[in-house]
Amino acid sequence: MRFVAKRLLLFIAALVGLSILVFLALRVLPGDVAAVMAGTNATAARIAALRTQMGLDRPLPVQYVDWLGGLLHGDLGISAISGRSVVSQVGARAAVTFPLIMLSLAIALLIGLPLGCAAVITRNRRWRGLFHVLAIVGGAVPALWSGLLLILLFSHGSGLLGLFPSQGFPNDGWKDCGRAMASLVLPALATGITAGAGIMRYTRAALGDAAQSQAVSMAMACGMTRRQALLRVGLRLSMPQLVSVIGLTFAQMITGVMVVENLFALPGLGSMLITDVGNRDLIAVQSELFLLAAFFLLLGLAVDMAHHALDPRLNTASDDVQEVL
Repeated sequence: MRFVAKRLLLFIAALVGLSILVFLALRVLPGDVAAVMAGTNATAARIAALRTQMGLDRPLPVQYVDWLGGLLHGDLGISAISGRSVVSQVGARAAVTFPLIMLSLAIALLIGLPLGCAAVITRNRRWRGLFHVLAIVGGAVPALWSGLLLILLFSHGSGLLGLFPSQGFPNDGWKDCGRAMASLVLPALATGITAGAGIMRYTRAALGDAAQSQAVSMAMACGMTRRQALLRVGLRLSMPQLVSVIGLTFAQMITGVMVVENLFALPGLGSMLITDVGNRDLIAVQSELFLLAAFFLLLGLAVDMAHHALDPRLNTASDDVQEVL
């Protein structure tokens, strides 16, 4: 409980520092939101009135406290360009982005974990060489290039097989679950293949180190085959490292899918953020950046908790440090 309390306090402190950083960083950008909203032919009086209406003429500490108070109450403000609630915009776009990330991560795990284990278990040099080449080539292919290749092979209209749509998302969203899922298959493959190659390399390295440990040797001495010892004992020893890799991969996908969303014309968080930055929608951008960064911090907290749950030695080490202090 002491460990959990410390991590939660650090998480809250990091969120506060992050909010200050995002707020100040956007205030130093060139341009004026009120001038953008008013248009090119607006008078100075009209721009000043909009600035007062949006609260941009108040001191920065007052603006920050108002924004932070809204965050604590779940109010992210109103978009200066669209006039819609930022919460509703983020919710609608997240319903596309996060299913895409989860599907991409599932594909990456289905590719990386089995092939990484097979690369260590097999004794055939040719198979090992093949797995090595797959890991290098898969990690070297950019998601943009693989997405274009998948469109040429599997998309409706221009593709050779014509199995999946290459552009857009259903207007009804997830009410039309079949079409919605079909529209995410190609972008998920484009992102998941590259991420799967990375997980495969890390799995092979972690399981290869575990194969040299005394625990695996003891398991084999107790009657397990090499394959059984690696999968039952070695994989368990490697799990803390793999949890860190999977967490980092998930975090990288949050930014990586932004390119893929634009390629496949998906209405996700990436396209929304790019549009709002281009329109200088300060209110929307600062809330969107804060939510994305807060998700990174939350993911790091979850990985840290998983480490202590999977590796009891970390708890013992923490107790020893407390006794020394």
